[in-house]
Amino acid sequence: MGFVLLLGGARSGKSRIADRLGREARGSVTFIATATAGDAEMALRIERHRGGRPDAWSTVEAPLDLQAAIDSAPGTDFVIVDCLTLWVSNLMGAGRSADSILALAGDAARTLAHRRGVVVTNEVGLGIVPANELARAYRDVLGAVNVAFADCAERSLLMVAGRALELKPMDPIIDPT
Repeated sequence: MGFVLLLGGARSGKSRIADRLGREARGSVTFIATATAGDAEMALRIERHRGGRPDAWSTVEAPLDLQAAIDSAPGTDFVIVDCLTLWVSNLMGAGRSADSILALAGDAARTLAHRRGVVVTNEVGLGIVPANELARAYRDVLGAVNVAFADCAERSLLMVAGRALELKPMDPIIDPT
């Protein structure tokens, strides 16, 4: 029991692996989509993703209320959340504070810790420091959300060029004093 966290850059293979894990899961699958079609190109991306999913999968659109979407999935379903990156962006765009987003993320991650599934997110902290305040705030909030999900995940994988690197939890830090 537990979920796999898939982190990586854009086009690193995260969604492809999430799809494969869903197809290999025994039983029903609920796909929780966080994207919204803000322009024609994004609408096309969303439609392409929808068209690639098996007809038997249930899809829940959840641009803001991830917890309700998770709660709506039958308890035995394999749950795919794709992706935290857009979910955090949507929440920030809706005016939610960093503390509020982190609280929502912690609740969702703890709920998913008792479910079978996979959560997709981008690692955006490996590049240069963004030049503006909003971009830095987004990077910081998403990084903290990713930590909250990694803390609750059964496994965490970093996707690079379609390859998965297993991320191991740190051993507890022992205070020498």
